[in-house]
Amino acid sequence: MSKHDAPKGDFACPPANPLADPHAEAPACPTAMPRDLAREAERARLIIETLPYIREFAGQTVVIKYGGNAMIDETLKQSFARSVVLLKYVGVNPIIVHGGGPQIGKMLKALNIESHFRQGLRVTDGATMDVVEMVLVGKVNKEIVNLINLAGGRAVGLSGKDGMLIRAEKKELAVESATAPPEIIDLGMVGEVLSIETSVLKSLMGVGIIPVIAPVGVDDKGQTYNINADSVAGAVAAAMRAKRLHLLTDVPGVLDCDKRLIPSMTSTQAFEAIERGVVVGGMIPKLQCCLEAVLGGVEKVHIIDGRVENCVLLEMFTTCGIGTEITR
Repeated sequence: MSKHDAPKGDFACPPANPLADPHAEAPACPTAMPRDLAREAERARLIIETLPYIREFAGQTVVIKYGGNAMIDETLKQSFARSVVLLKYVGVNPIIVHGGGPQIGKMLKALNIESHFRQGLRVTDGATMDVVEMVLVGKVNKEIVNLINLAGGRAVGLSGKDGMLIRAEKKELAVESATAPPEIIDLGMVGEVLSIETSVLKSLMGVGIIPVIAPVGVDDKGQTYNINADSVAGAVAAAMRAKRLHLLTDVPGVLDCDKRLIPSMTSTQAFEAIERGVVVGGMIPKLQCCLEAVLGGVEKVHIIDGRVENCVLLEMFTTCGIGTEITR
């Protein structure tokens, strides 16, 4: 029953007679049961408060890196899909870039393929690359597309191979030490973004479609590469001149040495946090992609806690702000 339906019982209006004269005056309806107008008025006030933010973001591109627990918890998955569809309906142009680390890890374990990480990046041999592509492109991507479509949106799944969307090259990783020469680490089929074919995304967005991108790239020889999803999101945001880039994580944001949230950082402070070892592990590529994005023209980047329901809407359409904001 919708909120406008008459309540049942003695207060309900008598049903209409389908044989009555359609031009006759309708019978008077008894006074309906009073509603909680104060509560409804508060809801209306909250909606009105979003107007300045909707006006600011209408027509703008927002890139969202979707990952972590928000991709596993069923409630959060549904909430994320509805949030993306709402953004589209109020005039924002969302682009989704997703990860899938836990899902890849689970499949590798089932196949008895051991995983190794260096500097937060998965070392990817041939067998691992096959699993990465199968899980990211064939399973995770289509699940996200389906969730968005069921929530009322129109989404299409892509990998970097579609229309040569993500041109990549092999990533070289050098680990420096104060007491030894730099160590060059072979990450296998791990790549980094060379360029983004924006015409593919613009064509889809031009007809109201929400692109959902799996972070798999390809080079000019057809070699497939596993690329960190944060890096892909940053490259897409910069190439599309996005107004915002949101990175969903499983932590409150960037934490200082005392594990306290850092609400705001400049690009210089973010670089220093990496250099001084304030951030480690998976937060390193996140901050690096933030730096690339803001230096590439993105106005602001937000690292936000994807475990908070409706976290993207809270960040964009309320005054509270959550997570860590990185600016130039």
